[in-house]
Amino acid sequence: MNTRERFLATMTFQKPDRVPLWEAGYWADTLRRWYKEGLPKFRGIPDNVTGAFGVFGEAIGLLPGRYADHDVHDYFKMDSAVTRIPLNIGAYPPFEEKIVQDHGDWFIRQDPDGCLQKEIKNRGTLPSIVGTPVKTREDWEHYKTERLRPTLEGRLPTNWPELVREYRNRDYPLWLGQRHGFFGTPRFLLGEVGVLTMYYDDPELMKDMNNHLADFWISLFDGVLKEVEVDGMFIWEDMCYKGGPLVSPAIFREFILPGYKKLTSFLKAKGVKVIVVDSDGDVWKLIPLWIDGGVTTIFPCEVAAHMDIVEIRKAFPKLGIMGGIDKRVTFDGQSKESIDRELEAKVPFMLKHGGYIPHIDHLVSPETSFENFKYYRRKLEEIVKRHSKAWDRD
Repeated sequence: MNTRERFLATMTFQKPDRVPLWEAGYWADTLRRWYKEGLPKFRGIPDNVTGAFGVFGEAIGLLPGRYADHDVHDYFKMDSAVTRIPLNIGAYPPFEEKIVQDHGDWFIRQDPDGCLQKEIKNRGTLPSIVGTPVKTREDWEHYKTERLRPTLEGRLPTNWPELVREYRNRDYPLWLGQRHGFFGTPRFLLGEVGVLTMYYDDPELMKDMNNHLADFWISLFDGVLKEVEVDGMFIWEDMCYKGGPLVSPAIFREFILPGYKKLTSFLKAKGVKVIVVDSDGDVWKLIPLWIDGGVTTIFPCEVAAHMDIVEIRKAFPKLGIMGGIDKRVTFDGQSKESIDRELEAKVPFMLKHGGYIPHIDHLVSPETSFENFKYYRRKLEEIVKRHSKAWDRD
């Protein structure tokens, strides 16, 4: 099987020759540490980058601050990278991406969607929102009229015809989607506090926002899907923390679920088989709602937020799962036995029941030594090979 076939067979609960060998990604400082500890440096990383590298080894870095993880991917001989179609599904024309303020240890950056984000230099942490393009209904009306027009003009690269020819003969999974979602996008447009209060202050605005986003994305995707077949859809939310969701199930059901149903119904009718939602934190209460909304797969299943993939599989037998290996067992000071225990307690069970791709439960941390990561990958691949042989005997 090639990687595309392997991915689709795995995530549709069939029997691949084995599951894909991937990682979700790495902080830039993790890679800098590993270069010092023996990772061969061929492509390297830019000196000024503090963000994340490689989402499932993706070959095209679409997101601000994210770059492909070529050196790690090649060293461990991981499977062909997931590629996301380079379609801008946010603001167009985009806002100028620039550093608005530089305070030495930290800076404020304006992203292409018009959101101002505070980023800490030389630290593997996610940025925080400090300014937004939408504060009122009038702002929203201007934004959607001026920046969210449902046309592909300017939203695809100039070499799109060449990419279409490549995609039609690919052996790797091809996904739609960027860092956008029915909570994730309003969060960037309104801010973390603004989106939570707007459900109460102006509920009709929130319904209009997500309805417009669903129609807008469907229009863009329809044009792309007329030219190329796509394997998966990536929806970014990050709508939970360690204690649970940032919104109640009732809020989700009223404001967010309709957008999911509209979008996923369209995608599935077009043959897109895998709908992946990315949210950190404790997502237990939202899983049934995502399933109701047409989601097929969740990621990354953070162990520190009580996301036990074995328990998730028992509760939701046909939900695709990616991740769920506790990153902390690879930290400095952890023993090889702790890595063994974590992998043996989860991976064999998950592989037996299907619909699972194993990897660390988020980006790999700078607290992880290259030696520990190498041991973890060797052990993981041993388990994958062992269970692949068991499948062959069945």
